Amino acid sequence: MAGFILPYHATFKPLKATATSFASKKGSLFSLGLVLCLCTLSFLFGLWQHSSSAPTFITTNKSLPCIPNPNTTITTRTTSETLDFSTHHVADADEESLQPDIKTYPSCSVKYSEYTPCEDHIRSLKFKRDRLIYRERHCPEKGELLKCRVPAPYDYKNPFLWPKSRDLAWFANVPHKELTVEKAGQNWIRYEGKRFRFPGGGTMFPHGADAYIDDIGKLINLKDGSIRTAIDTGCGVASWGAYLLSRNILTMSFAPRDTHEAQVQFALERGVPAMLGVLASKRLPYPSRAFDMAHCSRCLIPWDQYDGVYLIEVDRVLRPGGYWILSGPPIRWKKYWQGWQRTREDLNDEQTRIERVARRLCWKKLVEKDDIAIWQKPINHLNCKVNRKFNRNPPFCLAQDPDKAWYTNLETCLTRLPEVSHDQEVAGGELAKWPQRLNAIPPRIRNGTVNGITAEIFIQDSEVWKRRLSYYKTLNHQLGQNGRYRNILDMNAYLGGFATALIEDPVWVMNVIPAEAKVNTLGVIYERGLIGTYQNWCEAMSTYPRTYDFIHADSVFSLYKDRCEMEDILLEMDRILRPEGSVVFRDDVDILVKIKKITDGLIWDSQIVDHEDGPLNREKLLFAVKVYWTAPAAVETGSTTP
Repeated sequence: MAGFILPYHATFKPLKATATSFASKKGSLFSLGLVLCLCTLSFLFGLWQHSSSAPTFITTNKSLPCIPNPNTTITTRTTSETLDFSTHHVADADEESLQPDIKTYPSCSVKYSEYTPCEDHIRSLKFKRDRLIYRERHCPEKGELLKCRVPAPYDYKNPFLWPKSRDLAWFANVPHKELTVEKAGQNWIRYEGKRFRFPGGGTMFPHGADAYIDDIGKLINLKDGSIRTAIDTGCGVASWGAYLLSRNILTMSFAPRDTHEAQVQFALERGVPAMLGVLASKRLPYPSRAFDMAHCSRCLIPWDQYDGVYLIEVDRVLRPGGYWILSGPPIRWKKYWQGWQRTREDLNDEQTRIERVARRLCWKKLVEKDDIAIWQKPINHLNCKVNRKFNRNPPFCLAQDPDKAWYTNLETCLTRLPEVSHDQEVAGGELAKWPQRLNAIPPRIRNGTVNGITAEIFIQDSEVWKRRLSYYKTLNHQLGQNGRYRNILDMNAYLGGFATALIEDPVWVMNVIPAEAKVNTLGVIYERGLIGTYQNWCEAMSTYPRTYDFIHADSVFSLYKDRCEMEDILLEMDRILRPEGSVVFRDDVDILVKIKKITDGLIWDSQIVDHEDGPLNREKLLFAVKVYWTAPAAVETGSTTP
């Protein structure tokens, strides 16, 4: 036995061959033998203890399913290729992890196939119709949450690959023909057999978004990289944003649910960034100074009403020097007033009021030509403060966080721009042009206004995510296949490093900063030329089912531990993930084991694998694939299973 010491006697005498000495010798030998036996047993016991290795997680023999030919019938697909990864940590032996039973989640009724929990039209009727408050987010209470899997419509097919998806979508995926009738003369959408075609038209651009954008490009520069992020209020099927993508301009398109049937759902099916949203009583879920350009094409927002509060909100999210573009009523009312079924006086008064609000915001009207009017926000507020000495309506906001925008009430005060030292200085710092903007140190970090984030941390984060994405692609080869994934969600984006690493791929990423995050970094993400939103993951996201092809969840469940139920977050992920969509979870192994237990009940194929830095790191990865299944044919109500 290690550390065992034989007794030492101070006096040493030679042994004599007598009966007494023989008995003494016999006793010593017996003691020595006993000690040796004990040492041997101790050694064998220790050896047995250390030879018991941790169990490995071999959770599935299925590889990530390949995308099918979009013209073929889809069935559940697997291959014989095996991901053989083992982990070197196991969860703590608590009661939950030792229970062998897996809770299963049934299919919801087919009537929930387009369910958007926080924009449910039945629940919305409980709220005020004034200012469209009833169309804002109103989420179900805990006892109202569905504990079932939202089904895809029967015959659901994987969307067409980008860029083909910009122009085509399967009818079975969004089975609504209302817009093909209602907007038939405006080139929004056409029904062609089993699919829809999107010609790129809009209410104010029936000849196509491309031609309309070219007209805008004659008035402001869309080509030099100074305009990268845009917001489209009341987006329709998001053709404006879809066609700006070819010009390296990334647009956040939004519209309320069912103003026109499934318009945002069509946008997402096309592979175009979009969200459900409305300008009503709450701030838009974006930080201040986020967008280079804002757009409204007959979006039906009463810009001149409620003390100009909606234009004040556009001013908050518009970058210094950014542009606001308005087409549709009341612009060019002298030509269209009869078709708009309004009087000349009414339209003239509306435009006059809009012009007045814009002046009070210190905006400069650049041009009004044909159907388009463009205003520009000042690059700082030095001159604005001087010019507003006698007319202080709206007043500057006092104590407020301009980036706080999760259930934050709109205010009729002007958001202050950061202070400058001279009238040619851009408030908050000048941005590099795209594409240099992506990797340049963002002004918020350069100025030290993001707590705890330095330039060194920013650079290091970008390098880390390049390496991590490379590792992901060795495990999920489809991440490297052009077109396999299009719509991607990063549930905890931090500095946007994951999206940045994907910038050369034909994808777009919705970068989410959780409302509970310790540091608000969404402004940094926008300064990089990326887009994103705020979100509390204890609630549903403002989007349709089957929005995303790929979801990335980095430390999300550690962040929300003890805040809400893990199964509710995972059920929401199941709702917004497409059939055969993929998820990568990064978290502590104890949490991943619990996640896997629930995803097994959701009928996802999944496997825990080692961290990219090796098996000794407690943080692990869980790769998962949502199995393909749909609602059965010709079923209107009731619960079914795949």
